[in-house]
Amino acid sequence: MGIEHSKILARQEVAQGTMAFHLAKPAGFEFRPGQAFEILLPGASSEASQEERGHAFSIVSAPHENELMFATRMRDSVYKRALGALPVGAELDIDGPFGSLTLHKNTARAGVLIAGGIGITPFMSMLRNAATQRSPQDLLLLYSNRRPEDAAFISELQALAKVHPKFRLKATMTDMAHSSESWSGDAQKIDSAWVQQAIDGLAHPIFYVAGPPAMVAAMQQILVAAGIDEDDVRSEEFYGY
Repeated sequence: MGIEHSKILARQEVAQGTMAFHLAKPAGFEFRPGQAFEILLPGASSEASQEERGHAFSIVSAPHENELMFATRMRDSVYKRALGALPVGAELDIDGPFGSLTLHKNTARAGVLIAGGIGITPFMSMLRNAATQRSPQDLLLLYSNRRPEDAAFISELQALAKVHPKFRLKATMTDMAHSSESWSGDAQKIDSAWVQQAIDGLAHPIFYVAGPPAMVAAMQQILVAAGIDEDDVRSEEFYGY
C-alpha cells in the first residue's frame, strides 16, 4: 500500500520488558492476519542507517479492529531507544503491509501455531480474527517462554481459549526456578514427544513457527523428529529482538 501516516494512541507493557504500541489506523489500511509492517521513526537523521530509521513488526491487531497494534522487546538499540522515547500523540509512518505467514484457506485442516517469546505477535492477529469470525478451523497454539513474566498476551490468550471452542492453548514455562509468579501449566522445553501428544486428534495440521532464528531452527528439527512432513511447516524468523 505504500507509506501511510499514523500516530501513537497509547502504549502498555504486555510482559516484562515488552511494550505494545497502539496506533491510529489509516483510512483504507487493509491487511491479512499474520502480516507485518515497517514502522518508520519521525525525524531520523539522513545519516542514520536503515536499521536505525525503520523496523519491521508483525501486526498484533486483527483486521476488524479500529486501531493497529504492534509489540516489541525494548532492547538497548538506537532504534528501540528512539521508539521508546516517543510520547503518546507522536507521529510516525507505516510502510506495508507485507509478509506471507498467513493461515491456509482450507479450514478442514487444523493450524498449529508455535511461538517462542515475541514470536507470538503474528499469531495474536490470527487468533483474534478467528475468534471474532467464529472460524470452524481447529487452532492449537504451542507457546514457550522462560517465565510467566515474559509471556506477552498470556492472559488474553487464556481468555480466548475459553470463549472460542475451536482454539486450544498449550503454554510452557521453561525457567520457573527464576520466576516470582505461580504457574500450574507445563514447565518443560518443547520436544517431539510433547508436540506429538499436543497434536493428537487434529486433522492433517499445518504448522507455523515464529520466533528468534535459533528457536525456529530448533523447532524445525523437532517437528521433523515428530514425523511432520517438511512441506507442512511454515516459519518466520524474528531478527533484532
